[in-house]
Amino acid sequence: MRLLLTALVALFLTACGQQQALPLADYRSLGELRVATRYDAISYHLDAQGEAGGFEYELLLALGEALGVPVRFDRYPDATRALDAVILGRAHLAAAGLGRNERLPLHWSAALREVDYVIAGRADAGAIDDEAGLAGRSVSARRGSLAAEHLTQIRKRVPSLDMRFPVGSGEETLLAELAAGELDLVATDRLHYAFASRVHPQLAIVRELPGRSSISWAMPLGNPELAAAVDAFIEEARSSGRLARLADRHFGHVRRLDDTDITTFLVRIHERLPRYRAFFHEAEAQTGIDWRYLAAVAYQESHWNPDATSPTGVRGMMMLTSDTADRLGVANRLDPRQSILGGARYLAMLREQLPEQAPEPDRSWMATAAYNLGMGHFSGARSIARSQGKDDLSWWDLKSVLPLLSRPEYAARLKSGAARGGEAVVMTENVRSYHDILMRLEAPYSSTLNLPALSLGRPR
Repeated sequence: MRLLLTALVALFLTACGQQQALPLADYRSLGELRVATRYDAISYHLDAQGEAGGFEYELLLALGEALGVPVRFDRYPDATRALDAVILGRAHLAAAGLGRNERLPLHWSAALREVDYVIAGRADAGAIDDEAGLAGRSVSARRGSLAAEHLTQIRKRVPSLDMRFPVGSGEETLLAELAAGELDLVATDRLHYAFASRVHPQLAIVRELPGRSSISWAMPLGNPELAAAVDAFIEEARSSGRLARLADRHFGHVRRLDDTDITTFLVRIHERLPRYRAFFHEAEAQTGIDWRYLAAVAYQESHWNPDATSPTGVRGMMMLTSDTADRLGVANRLDPRQSILGGARYLAMLREQLPEQAPEPDRSWMATAAYNLGMGHFSGARSIARSQGKDDLSWWDLKSVLPLLSRPEYAARLKSGAARGGEAVVMTENVRSYHDILMRLEAPYSSTLNLPALSLGRPR
């Protein structure tokens, strides 16, 4: 009878989704750190090749190295279930773009980054001046987020506010549905809004939500050793600059373009890019550089105008100098195919000239700055960085050094003389933004595609 009762209780708990698994062994005895996460544009995502990436993903890999164990990522449908996995003993740590919530029975790590919250709507609908303006409105949010908690508090004061928490929908999905007119309003954090607004310029912040919070990792209450080790790792990452460099790598460029820049770029993706897409594909096949990155460089240089000419004499889609064109065998700089292939080869050459230790994506960003400055000036900037005790193979450090090239006291130390290093930083940061947008909107090149026969003439 007792066995039957035990079986019935287990069956009931399973049916309710509440069956308690045995708590995980300590990460050291288990031999891995098990992390509960979710898909998120900022924290953890997969690219077209299925490779994982993201701000928290990279930081967690570094945490695993510091703890001496590999990291296993278990993906859950949403943040609530990722947190449940920690509470129920199925994961050592939850990392899913989580706003610190002291009401939950969890230990929260030191802050990874600060965050504030907004209500987004469509730009043509106008701002909401006060909470009363939310009466009768429908506001959607990711279930379990601090934005959702803000809505719960507002509803106490505005009872007619209609709160919605679509199952399994993250910020990226909600904001895309808002842009498509399928939702009325969305409560989210400012960074997710900034990412979404680059591909959906019809979005606007209609109201700021009060207060700030921090993105942190959640751990069980009963493991103070793990909590101490994680906090020590975060403190070291902050003091060494690792946190700042990772934040810059993943979203430091997000807010650089203004609304007009983004709108113009999106229009030209539809109106101009199709004429040249095959040429960029061919350039990737020749150089191995993602065609969307090459297209981003070309847009920054010429706005995909094959006839572009600068006052200094650089010309064409990739804005090549006559000397560079001659070295690359480009007979006609105004021919878009020749310009794209030549510019791609030049960028590839610059990447190859950098030391082997230079990591990606910093390597590509440094090559892009050298594309603007020339490798002589860029090498001079690296020398200045070393003299200041900075990492000369880190874009984060170099972009603080490059503007110094225009100052006389630094230019005197350069064989090539003064240079507008600040312009190279702006160019590279813009290319990062354009590339990120293209990565979201354009499919990767596949070598299995049949390229059409391409003539050297300009497409009609």
